[in-house]
Amino acid sequence: MNDTDAPLPHDGTPAPSDLPLPPDELARRLTEVYDVVGPLYRRVQRLVEQSLAPEGLSVGVRAVLTLLHRGGPMTVPQMGRAQSISRQFVQRMVNDAAERGLVESVPNPAHRRSSLIRLTPRGSSVITAVLDREHRMLREVGGGLTDAEVAACLRVLGVMLSALDHVDVG
Repeated sequence: MNDTDAPLPHDGTPAPSDLPLPPDELARRLTEVYDVVGPLYRRVQRLVEQSLAPEGLSVGVRAVLTLLHRGGPMTVPQMGRAQSISRQFVQRMVNDAAERGLVESVPNPAHRRSSLIRLTPRGSSVITAVLDREHRMLREVGGGLTDAEVAACLRVLGVMLSALDHVDVG
């Protein structure tokens, strides 16, 4: 079988090449990725907001709780850097979560002026319920995606994100 006889993916597009793209073609293809990621992000954010209604959480508080759930206690500046958002915004979300009894501030042995923020047992329970519900929804995605395809997607998005490291998040 030669290249012209290669099977087409189910959507009819030609099979991709394993060769690196020339810069102009790469730029065009990455624009296609941004064109999909934008609407995807907005739809997911709306879906997440709807799914957070039972807990009364905002998307920002959910992001803080998820980060602490996955990474353990962190300072507000660490969370801001991890999420590429301003420290001030993260602080507002942490304050909201603290008012709800979902997080608490504890001394930071590495830095006296910057407390660690950690989940409370209630916060851990709430974020676990949210993540479990989202996991059940994502099981319905389908599409026959392979681990290699998901890994390639994450690699592309990671490279795109790294290329924007110089952008100030405020």
